[in-house]
Amino acid sequence: MATRLRRYQRPSASPRRLTLPEILAMAWFSLLLNRLRSGLTMLGIIIGIAAVIAVVTIGRGAQAETESQLKSLGSNLIYVRSGVATIGAPASQGAGSATTLNWQDARAIVKGCEAVKNVAPTLGSRAQVVWDSHNTQTYLTGTTPDFMEVRDFLPLTGRFFNIVELDQGSRVALIGQTVGENLGLTATTALGQTLRIRGEAFTIIGTLEYKGSNSFRDQDDQVIIPLTTMARRIVGINAIRGISLDSIVAAAKSPDQVEAAQFQITNLLRLRHGIVPPQTEDFTVRNQADLVSASSSVSKIFTILLGGAAAISLVVGGIGIMNIMLVSVTERTREIGLRRALGARSGDILQQFLWESIVLSMVGGALGIGLGVGISVLINLALGWRVPIPLDAVLASLGVCGVVGVFFGAYPAQKASLLDPIAALRSN
Repeated sequence: MATRLRRYQRPSASPRRLTLPEILAMAWFSLLLNRLRSGLTMLGIIIGIAAVIAVVTIGRGAQAETESQLKSLGSNLIYVRSGVATIGAPASQGAGSATTLNWQDARAIVKGCEAVKNVAPTLGSRAQVVWDSHNTQTYLTGTTPDFMEVRDFLPLTGRFFNIVELDQGSRVALIGQTVGENLGLTATTALGQTLRIRGEAFTIIGTLEYKGSNSFRDQDDQVIIPLTTMARRIVGINAIRGISLDSIVAAAKSPDQVEAAQFQITNLLRLRHGIVPPQTEDFTVRNQADLVSASSSVSKIFTILLGGAAAISLVVGGIGIMNIMLVSVTERTREIGLRRALGARSGDILQQFLWESIVLSMVGGALGIGLGVGISVLINLALGWRVPIPLDAVLASLGVCGVVGVFFGAYPAQKASLLDPIAALRSN
């Protein structure tokens, strides 16, 4: 009989499990009940995401700008720098600190390297330039008339010095735009004025057109004088084999012949300097592609480092989410007990609090992305860049927000799901 009663007894209805939209709605409603607390909790995520997007934009913009400036110098240029001066091994003063190149080397490159069109030898030094009651610290470049063609430095007003003035060591000069501004001279009023450089009087015969700054220095903050004048009157350094040089800029006959020109220059200088393997070369040869590649690598490293530093705030934001979720579990103990008493499973409670953490993180991430994109647009407008919004950083930020929500919300959600229903109902 008892068996028959059990057979015909109506089974108790099991509680219906909440769907994902219902769980998300409950999570959103819970966050709205504590708007201020939720907003402050999301602040770390917002700042972290915005900082990452802004830093990536700045890094890529700086990289693109540097590459553009280097390429604007010419796609067929080769840079030869003097070797390294050492102060007792292994101390080093850096490339270009030793006078291992001379004017004869530059002339030999033009004559002996078929792929080279022309060269511009340079010897530089920092110097104080004085005009009237004005003075400025600038970079003094001694070179030849070929510098104008090789480096594409054309006079805006006046003229470049000629071969006769180079041979005679004339005291003539061309000034860059920055130098003129610092001295209170314009492109027209500068012509014919007298500059004093280390006690020597120089006549301004031309002003250089605007070139802008690159990653190394301001190209307009320089004064160009004949190489012979620079060596005899300013620097006063002459090598045994001729006038010493800091560097030689060589122009290949075409961009396709850059590698050939670089190979020829390297072999020629090895022969001239008597360098045989395994001896180390006392000069360095780099082409434009090498400089662009090196600059890009440095920019990428700095972008990664800065992005990593900015991402630390995401961890701080995640800790804030964990903290607020633990507080929420404590405050809603009776609610958890009531839901458990009505038939909710531990998994239901776990999902509810885990999705609250994910929603909190994702909403903060969305606001951070909006702020980061806005900052990126302002950076482009302020600096005149045309860097696209880093979509990969935006998508990565969304993914990180989801991971942060799950990782830092897992412990509070598990703690809520393991609460004893009876103890939870008895709590105040």
